[in-house]
Amino acid sequence: MTGVHRRTFLWGAVAAGAGALLPSAAVPAAAHAGASPGGAITSKSVGAFDVVALRDSADTFPATRTEMFPDATEADWQRARRADPGAFGPDLAWKLDFRCYAVRRPGGRIALVDAGVGPAGSPGSAWAAPGVLPELLAAARIDVADVDLVVLTHVHEDHMGWSVSTDGVPTFPNARYVVQRTEVARLAATSPMRDYLIVPLQRTGQLREIDGEVRLAGARGSRLTAIPTPGHTVGHQSVLVDGHGRRMVITGDVLVHAVQLVAPDVGYALEADQAVAAETRRALLADARRRRATLATAHLTSPFVNARYP
Repeated sequence: MTGVHRRTFLWGAVAAGAGALLPSAAVPAAAHAGASPGGAITSKSVGAFDVVALRDSADTFPATRTEMFPDATEADWQRARRADPGAFGPDLAWKLDFRCYAVRRPGGRIALVDAGVGPAGSPGSAWAAPGVLPELLAAARIDVADVDLVVLTHVHEDHMGWSVSTDGVPTFPNARYVVQRTEVARLAATSPMRDYLIVPLQRTGQLREIDGEVRLAGARGSRLTAIPTPGHTVGHQSVLVDGHGRRMVITGDVLVHAVQLVAPDVGYALEADQAVAAETRRALLADARRRRATLATAHLTSPFVNARYP
């Protein structure tokens, strides 16, 4: 399936069963109708910030792992299974989570990184189980009014679904929505993401387009910084959380499966530019290992993972 267009493939797909539970340290918070528990909350402190992982949805991808990662070797898959056994379903099934991260800052303000699959009727719900983010935010005692920053790593449908309602009303009324300028510029005029996401945020004046690395927030010696990590999309960005000698990278889709963690040169069929994506992945992982950073992942079945794999 190398070279398949994401929109052509995914919009026609039928989402299959639900994914595995998060590790036992996670706290179940909600459930999909007719599925296994579909949300969990766990957190990790970084300096003055508390990073809260929110699993909006879990599902089985509508294509096999070998179709999506055709260049992975059997040795790669064996190492990936050791790193993330929950991602491996029956036969060649790829089980994955769809995760957002809330960053609590001193004073009670919240930054949200990505916004999940969204409700039934959102673009992402055409191929993945609808999400439960509002229930997770309530369980984590986060009011939507306290979210003053929403950072979208990119505008694929499974990362922005709760940004606005299906009626085009921004979910977080007091938030700036931060996207790389190149990500918006490269959206086709006919892209569903433009009408569903970009136009409503432009209408309310809440869209902030940035260029390159930008410091987004800081407090008590801790910083939240957007960093360009292109390849999955042309304007993909990740978020660096840095404070008091501890670092975390909220990766978005720099790596979407553990096979790319253990073998970063392995391409994903739906990456816009596999060569650039691999270069970005190698650089991000090398830096994370050198600085002993934690990775906060969108789709692996554990939210916080150690970058130090050989």
